[in-house]
Amino acid sequence: MANLAMVNMRVSQIALNLADNASRVGAYSNLTTQQLREVDINDILQAARYQGKGINLTANGRITISSLENVAQNYDTANNGAPVQRIHWQRCIGAQSGKDFDSQFKANVPANAGSVAATSPSDPNRGYDLPGGISDNGTTPIQAPGGAGVIYVEINYRTKPLFGSWLSQPQLIHYIASFVVRDRRDYAQLYNPAPAASLSTCNLYAV
Repeated sequence: MANLAMVNMRVSQIALNLADNASRVGAYSNLTTQQLREVDINDILQAARYQGKGINLTANGRITISSLENVAQNYDTANNGAPVQRIHWQRCIGAQSGKDFDSQFKANVPANAGSVAATSPSDPNRGYDLPGGISDNGTTPIQAPGGAGVIYVEINYRTKPLFGSWLSQPQLIHYIASFVVRDRRDYAQLYNPAPAASLSTCNLYAV
């Protein structure tokens, strides 16, 4: 039981650290605007992997980062271009798949959005609209402030008992964390300047 409590605390802290890091990271394209790059996301996902190495987090679980944004894009034409709550992009790490591990909010509208969301500032890469905001299993929704975004992290992990399953069964652990984006971020897209980084898109299942 003590080990289970410790694992819960570790997963919770990793979720908080990851959401915090993703809300801060990026490179300034000028003196005022910060661009978030694929390499930045890969770095913070690898940091979470290293933090969870002792419990084999990415081998026995799944981490999803979602960017919930309330920012008008050039393809927003309804209601005179008013912004909507939208999961613009998701990036993932972890080998486990299925309903117990994948995000509740899979960016799969249109069908290929999971692999191309936010790779360019165009409508086919918009992710998907979520007017009510993000609600974790029916809890009070999280919404992004006007003109800004919220980084939302989900971690789903299956524990491995210390002494086999005769004393306790493996358990599913689910933690979320969210932070409002700190800096003046460019929300048009995720950038990938040369040398281009590999995309940690959510159609991939890797440790």
